[in-house]
Amino acid sequence: MSVTPNLTENTSRSGKQQQKAKQMKNSTTEKGQLHFSLDARPVLFLSLTLGTTYFFEFLAAFAHPVLPGWGVTLLHYLGGLVPLAAALSLTVFHHQSAFQRDFWRRLIDFQRISPGWYAVIFLYAPIKSGLAGLVDFLLGGQGIALETAAQWIEQPLLAVPTLFFWLLFGPVPEEPGWRGYALDGLQARRSALSASFLVGVVWSLWHLPLFFIPGTWQAGEVGLGTQRFWFYMLTIVMEAVLYTWIYNNTNRSTLAAVLFHFTGNAVGELFALSPRAEWFNFLFAMAAVILVISLFGTQTLTRGKKVSAPLRRD
Repeated sequence: MSVTPNLTENTSRSGKQQQKAKQMKNSTTEKGQLHFSLDARPVLFLSLTLGTTYFFEFLAAFAHPVLPGWGVTLLHYLGGLVPLAAALSLTVFHHQSAFQRDFWRRLIDFQRISPGWYAVIFLYAPIKSGLAGLVDFLLGGQGIALETAAQWIEQPLLAVPTLFFWLLFGPVPEEPGWRGYALDGLQARRSALSASFLVGVVWSLWHLPLFFIPGTWQAGEVGLGTQRFWFYMLTIVMEAVLYTWIYNNTNRSTLAAVLFHFTGNAVGELFALSPRAEWFNFLFAMAAVILVISLFGTQTLTRGKKVSAPLRRD
């Protein structure tokens, strides 16, 4: 009995599988190409994340008179973990191994980010806030006040655990969902700009329950419906464009989004702006977004890169 046809068929099938795996592996490294997965379910992710977070955090907000303090804190942190949990659940149970490998690779691969983009990631927030404080100071205001930064000068050993906490509670649980899953899937269907605003609006609304939970910065320092509230919510929507700009120009790097988020949070925690400086901070953020859109266009927020045929699940 001849086995040559079977061997040929198996070899052909194996070759096709290797070719598909290689295509997925290289799909984010081809120059001038952006490959987004059409198989992702971003609308489901956004709905699931918003609904589940609202359940936990509004429960913490309205049940706090009868709950112990640790119970309110637990519900609050559970709500904060929902974007990561939703993204992981969809990735593991809905997608095949090639998609899963790509999802994790984009989160841990430092080499996707060039030195110039590392500079953008780490310098945008301090430069923006620094300029806002400087303008306010030149106009006779207070400018910037040291907050946590002053504590670190007196107790420098606090810096490492505090930075670690800021990284783990915020950027790490959020960005694999907002950018790594939702944004990536939306861009297979729509322009980078419209995908950015869609994620930005949901991301902004996702923070809303925090204004009702006693003890949070949003409830204690910002307040619902205040000027700072609107600056906070609108800045989230606007700067979602900058996240996409960085994400697309760093080979769809979720890690880049994590670091950008971390830097913004750290600057906000370390330094406090006067009310007038917050106006300038908001205006500088708006100017940055307008500049990026003007220079890079709305389709991909990159120079010259095009969206290739979306990747579908086998």
